[in-house]
Amino acid sequence: MHGEMIELPTGATLHFEEKGEGEPVVVVHGLLGTARDELGGVIDWLSRSYQVFGLTLRGYGSSLPKPRSFPADFYYRDAEDVAAFLDARRLASVHYLGFSDGGEIGLILGGQHPDRFRSISVWGAIGFLGPEVRTEVRKYYPATWVTEEIKARHGIGDPNPLIKEWVEAIVSMVDAGGDISLHLADRIRAPLLLMLGETDYLNPPEYARLLVERAAHARLEMLPCGHEIHDQQPEGFRRVVGEFLSSVSGS
Repeated sequence: MHGEMIELPTGATLHFEEKGEGEPVVVVHGLLGTARDELGGVIDWLSRSYQVFGLTLRGYGSSLPKPRSFPADFYYRDAEDVAAFLDARRLASVHYLGFSDGGEIGLILGGQHPDRFRSISVWGAIGFLGPEVRTEVRKYYPATWVTEEIKARHGIGDPNPLIKEWVEAIVSMVDAGGDISLHLADRIRAPLLLMLGETDYLNPPEYARLLVERAAHARLEMLPCGHEIHDQQPEGFRRVVGEFLSSVSGS
């Protein structure tokens, strides 16, 4: 295992770690995460059978530029970075795993680049923001929940401007109709696994079902937990993802 930095033509310089051998798997974290801090356990587990690339998105951890920003199209900007990473590493076809924001990015990529993914697994992401999300995301500001550890991880002094910008970006998406990637779902050709916790209030399952109905080879799996399925239901997460990847590997 080793960590590297890679400069991309999108203007981002991403930190990533590469671990294991086998079919390539790209793993992408969520809000205020990094590949290692948020999904290290997932990366280590997958690396027993796959060549895993854990990406840290621009502005987080060691990735650049800083500070992290949240324009209204930040999901699409991050998707461009991930696609550029695949190009730079000459990864023509990969499995994709994404949590939360990383999941939303994966759904966009699956629709934009349908031939580049052997499979897509996302949890805590559904491609659509319903009007009830306004109330939920506004609870994140002020950012009293951001710990000193998180601040140090990303080089943040006062987290309030950053979180305010994130909240405003999410609310603007809701106000624009809420469609992040639902309009791309019928272009996703890769086998698609959506996982949701039954008490994940940011991601109502009725919206996930809309996306699953439109994608060609998709299914929804519900688990008895909240947003962080990989932490709250690790055994169930590994069972579902492991069986899914085994069923599509080599295809």
